[in-house]
Amino acid sequence: MGKKPEGMQCEMCGKESPLFLVRIEGTQMNACKTCASFGQILKNPVARAVIPIKKAPPKDEALPVIVTDYAAKIKAAREQKGMTQEELARKLNEKESLMHKMETGSFEPPIALAEKLEKFLNIKLIETAEITTVLNLPKGKTECFTLGDFIKKK
Repeated sequence: MGKKPEGMQCEMCGKESPLFLVRIEGTQMNACKTCASFGQILKNPVARAVIPIKKAPPKDEALPVIVTDYAAKIKAAREQKGMTQEELARKLNEKESLMHKMETGSFEPPIALAEKLEKFLNIKLIETAEITTVLNLPKGKTECFTLGDFIKKK
């Protein structure tokens, strides 16, 4: 069907070749002739223009996380205020069983609930963690992953 646009890669193996629209295990994708043999060909070589998108390199991010000793902090602050778990739950409009699970460490509060607890009990439950994104592309790859990068071939 003519010359393929530059950058057309098989979504399974990453090979640059004419691509077929195929259905493999219920998923439609663009695949080379070899990979297309694993599924049902829906359309012969796909000819579409591909405009490469230049992505900025991944940035380090700071994400809010709950401190590891949240259970002890919540219990100590509640007891310091002279409140029962039931009273604290009622004040925060939460279930008493949830307060019990948090104080025993079997349930980590979501960020929104941790913020409510911080404000009401005047404690620090949320800290910022630095998340560093490391992108290790397979040898010979420069831009993107394909399904083939994640599949072990037998």
